[in-house]
Amino acid sequence: MLQKVQTKSLKSDGASFAIVASKYNARYVDAMLRAAKAEILRAGGKVRVIRVPGAYEIPVVAARLARTGKCSAILCLGVILRGATTHAQHIGEAVSNALAQIQVQHEMPVIHEVLLLENEPQAQERCLNKKHNRGTEAAQTALEMARVMAGL
Repeated sequence: MLQKVQTKSLKSDGASFAIVASKYNARYVDAMLRAAKAEILRAGGKVRVIRVPGAYEIPVVAARLARTGKCSAILCLGVILRGATTHAQHIGEAVSNALAQIQVQHEMPVIHEVLLLENEPQAQERCLNKKHNRGTEAAQTALEMARVMAGL
């Protein structure tokens, strides 16, 4: 069951964040991107957006950004819709594994919101609905993780 996104009064103290967003399934990803960007800017953070063709291309850009260390966290946004084959599952697993490795290897928070969904109604509910927008949640997680990492 989806829970309403809670409004949080997080501050970023001018921290920089990178958002790597897929162009594929743009209707849904663009809505998450707008929400994530707005949340970070509201908190006083700086945002750099990098667009890539699809979800599979997100990890290589995230790895390059993590290696530079020029941001406090990296948000990865994408939508993968299942089809008649297992292709979506393979893409989702590959992206998830790669993002986890990047995060640990570079000690950089990598916020994983590359959603593997069954159908468009699920995408609408998670991306187009202001009460449940995963972009807002991704930004809130990035802000919190930037604070945690800065305190270590």
